[in-house]
Amino acid sequence: MGMPIITPETGTREQTITDIITSVTLEQTALSHILNTEGEKIQKIVAKSESVEELLAINKSVNNMVDSITKLELLLQNKLQLFENCLGK
Repeated sequence: MGMPIITPETGTREQTITDIITSVTLEQTALSHILNTEGEKIQKIVAKSESVEELLAINKSVNNMVDSITKLELLLQNKLQLFENCLGK
């Protein structure tokens, strides 16, 4: 997937809200790719590791990433809630 090209426009209120919702969608897509990569990382380490320390380290790393993504998702949810009642008014 290539990087989307977003061009700022001075359009209607509805278009502006749509652009913000689109940006949230793109951010969520990126976060899902990161989570998928973290899962693949766990699978590779578990398959080849014989060290408990290495497994604990990867667990800690992935846990930190999931915590960060959870915080970002809450911010994205708050962003969307700002526009919950905007369309149609």
